[in-house]
Amino acid sequence: MRKLRSRLARSNTAFGRALLGLLSSGKLDEEAWEEVEETLLLSDLGTQATSELMASLKTQVKVDGSSAEDEVRTWLREDLVRLVDPTMDRRIASSRRPTDDGEGRPAVIMVVGVNGTGKTTTVGKLARVLVAEDRDVLLGAADTFRAAAADQLQTWGARVGVPTVRSDRESADPAAVAFDAVKAGIEGEVDVVILDTAGRLHNKTNLMDELGKIKRVVEKQSPVDEVILVLDATTGQNGLRQAEVFAQEVAITGIALTKLDGTAKGGIVVAVQRQLGVPVKLVGLGEGPDDLAPFDPVAFVDAILE
Repeated sequence: MRKLRSRLARSNTAFGRALLGLLSSGKLDEEAWEEVEETLLLSDLGTQATSELMASLKTQVKVDGSSAEDEVRTWLREDLVRLVDPTMDRRIASSRRPTDDGEGRPAVIMVVGVNGTGKTTTVGKLARVLVAEDRDVLLGAADTFRAAAADQLQTWGARVGVPTVRSDRESADPAAVAFDAVKAGIEGEVDVVILDTAGRLHNKTNLMDELGKIKRVVEKQSPVDEVILVLDATTGQNGLRQAEVFAQEVAITGIALTKLDGTAKGGIVVAVQRQLGVPVKLVGLGEGPDDLAPFDPVAFVDAILE
C-alpha cells in the first residue's frame, strides 16, 4: 500500500496541489473558479463530473466562506471519493465456479485492449498476483496476429510458474486457441484461465468482430466471467473512445488502467467508470513484475491530495 500511495502521489501531485492551492487561496473570484474548472478538465475528469464537483465546491465555499487548506482538503477528499465511487465491486473472478454436475469449472478472464497499452504484460502480472494468492492459473495465447505475442506470454508464464496454451502455427484461429485453453483449464481443474487477445485497433471492424467471435466460441463450453479492458492512462480522452468501441462488442466487466505512474491526469479513473458503468479494478504503476495493484479508491484520492 505504501508503494501504491507513493507512486500515485508522485503521478498526481500536479492535479491535487493545483486544486488545493486555488481553493485555499482566499481569492475565489470568477477567474479563480475558471482556473479550478480548467484544472479539473485537464485532469481528464470529464465534463459531467467536473460540473458536479464545481457545484459542490461552490456550495461549500458559500456555506463556510474562505477556508484553510486542511478544510479544503476535507471537502475535496469527500467529493473525489464520492466520484471515484468506493461502492463499486472491484473483485476479480479468480476462483473455481460451481456447475450443475458439482465438478466446478475455472473462472475465465478475457483481457482485451489496443496495441501499446501493456495488455500482454498486464496478463502476465495478473497471473503473478493470482499465483501469489495460491490460485492455479493457466494462460491462453489467443493473440495470434502479433508474431511475438505468444512468446511474450509464454515467457511470463514460465516466470510465474504457470502453463501457456498456444498454437505453433502462425496466424492460427484465435478463437480456436482460446477454446483449447479453456478446455485444458477445465480438464486440468485449474482455478482460473486468462486469455490474452490481439491488441485490436478499435477502428478495424474485422478485428473487433474477431473479438466477439472468441467470446462466443469460448462460451460454447464455459461462460466468460470477466472481460478486462486494458487502457493506457496517458491517452486520456482517446482512451475513453477506445473503451466505448470495445464495450459495444463485448460486455466489459472491469478496467485495468496502465501507466498511471506516468500521468498527472488521475481524473481518467472517474471518466472511464462513468462512461462504461464498470469499475477500475487494477492499476499499473510501473514496469516491474510486481507493479500491478488492485485499485483502492480511497488510497487513490488520498494520494492525489498528499
